[in-house]
Amino acid sequence: MTYNFDIELQPWVSMLPTLDVSDPVAARAMLVQMSASIPPFEAPEGITITSGEAPGPDGEPDVPVLIFSPNDQETDRPVVVYAHGGGFVTGSADGDLALPAQMAAEAGAVVISVNYRLAPETPFPGPVEDCYAVLLWVEKNSESLGIDPARIAVAGVSAGACFAAAMTLMARDRNGPEICFQMLDIPVLDDRCSTPSMLAYPDAPIWTVKSARDSWRHYLGPDASGDVPAYAAPARAHDLTGLPPAYVVVSEYDPLRDEGIDYARRLLGAGVPTELHLFPGTFHGSGGAIPAAAVSQRMRAEALTALKKGLQS
Repeated sequence: MTYNFDIELQPWVSMLPTLDVSDPVAARAMLVQMSASIPPFEAPEGITITSGEAPGPDGEPDVPVLIFSPNDQETDRPVVVYAHGGGFVTGSADGDLALPAQMAAEAGAVVISVNYRLAPETPFPGPVEDCYAVLLWVEKNSESLGIDPARIAVAGVSAGACFAAAMTLMARDRNGPEICFQMLDIPVLDDRCSTPSMLAYPDAPIWTVKSARDSWRHYLGPDASGDVPAYAAPARAHDLTGLPPAYVVVSEYDPLRDEGIDYARRLLGAGVPTELHLFPGTFHGSGGAIPAAAVSQRMRAEALTALKKGLQS
């Protein structure tokens, strides 16, 4: 397959590793090794990052969180419950600091980043139930967190966007909390891995079709059948009515591209206000891997603009 990558991304492609998650332990070790060469993170001015814990799902451990708070002492700020990416099997809240910190700084929001349990050690439904437990905790503790319970948004990147989409379904079906906005950035949504983009871009940079299939295998567990629940794979949801307004980002040369487009189209068909952005010449994770490129900066700026608007409701 010939890829017409954005001119600023092209020189970097050959230097980017593919995230092979067939062996989750090895994948995690590779990411730790790569992160050792990255300069220490510095929070934006006016943002404080603290650690906390939310009560876990019934009978399960508490869920660690990172809390990104503006230092303005306001008591009615919006809040974003954020889930990091990593193919269900890698990543952590501590390893994904830049985007939630920027959300807090530019949207004036408290951002709660969920350190959910990882597969395959904890397959579905554990990780997404961790995220929903944090959502419940945020609403219950709105006063102490200094947030407005009427302005709760969810957001996530890649596998984290799967959890964000699932949280909206769970909140609708379980009578709350009320969510005002969902931001789905290069989302993982469909375990069937059979869309045209999956077939067209099997060897795309960073995230291949094999990686996608391996990650779903780890997340759904050894006992998974063809009857996969919508809370695991939101693309399988039959009814998308009553969900919050959405902003969906997809990349042109991403095997996941079409499942994001299809989900956005179905949200619109269900009467959900939805904004869909496809960025030409990009691939899965290119915005985070090559943040200085103009297209990466545009992706980030437009997502933050949409988030700020979504939090005004």
